[in-house]
Amino acid sequence: MSFTVAIDGPAAAGKGTISKAVAAHFGFAHLDTGLLYRAVGAKVLAGASPIEAARALDPVDLEDDSLRTPAVAQAASEVAVIAQVRDALVDFQRNFAARGQGAVLDGRDIGTVVCPLADAKLFVTASPERRATRRFDELVAKGMDVALDDVIADVKERDARDRNRAASPLVPADDAYMLDTSDLTIDQAIAAAIAIIADRMS
Repeated sequence: MSFTVAIDGPAAAGKGTISKAVAAHFGFAHLDTGLLYRAVGAKVLAGASPIEAARALDPVDLEDDSLRTPAVAQAASEVAVIAQVRDALVDFQRNFAARGQGAVLDGRDIGTVVCPLADAKLFVTASPERRATRRFDELVAKGMDVALDDVIADVKERDARDRNRAASPLVPADDAYMLDTSDLTIDQAIAAAIAIIADRMS
């Protein structure tokens, strides 16, 4: 069954967890497209050119555990504003979306740029403070020494950069379902997403 689900939204809104659960529920493949940019960012931190790193990206690069660090996240956000980097990664994402058994892709421009004809589109969001608190809790659980105020500032800075970039800014697709997770548990958010997609499938 060919059915593409596009899930977009800002950092720490819950789209990654929701996407994985949706993919598992429907038996679809899942791609966290943010990992593509993190992998490029990691290569840039190691001295590579952003554009060349994007063009040479290999699926095995997405398996590096170091891609989840704050430094790599920051680098990913910075390389994501480069139009040539985004162009180099679009084909990778579209080929993934075209696989026959169905696919869920989450990112920031899936429903608007990568898969504008996706069968179902969700835009997952939450207040900056709620998202920052979630990210703070994740980092603390990993043993990182961070301050909540710094995480809030970082989330707001990334939001501004993502929304104001010239190439593929972070905006909801006109036909995307808006899912605000500010006051939802993750189980409630997942259930809501599954219901939305099941309705689109029927």
